[in-house]
Amino acid sequence: MDAASHEAWPMQRLARVSHVSEAHFARSFKEAFGIPPHRYLLTRRIERAKALLRDTETPILEIALQTGWNSLGTFGRTFRDITGESPGALRAREQAARHALECVPHCYVSAAYRPGLTTAVSEKRRQEGGDTKAPSTRQEVP
Repeated sequence: MDAASHEAWPMQRLARVSHVSEAHFARSFKEAFGIPPHRYLLTRRIERAKALLRDTETPILEIALQTGWNSLGTFGRTFRDITGESPGALRAREQAARHALECVPHCYVSAAYRPGLTTAVSEKRRQEGGDTKAPSTRQEVP
């Protein structure tokens, strides 16, 4: 998924590539990474889009298509929901502050700007609706 985050990765494909059932893959992935596969993929797409917005003059529509979205509207709405600003606003702000980041290694910049998608929209809605049942956590046996 990391190498081809612009491609469609439905659960069926992920399970098939991993040679396990869809349910097993989803459960194991969330256990290993702490988030569901779709949210992980969304994080990678947003990271890539932010890097392209920051480091290139590529048109925003082109960035949307390169990072896996089928339309500029969907890209813009999702991007704004996750980052809190539009792609154009992020580009303007990042390019204005570009000189300050030139001395920082790229891997640190990427980690610092990684979107925090620890809670899905549906989870937030459930919590606001009064269902505050926390997911169970697995304890390790010494």
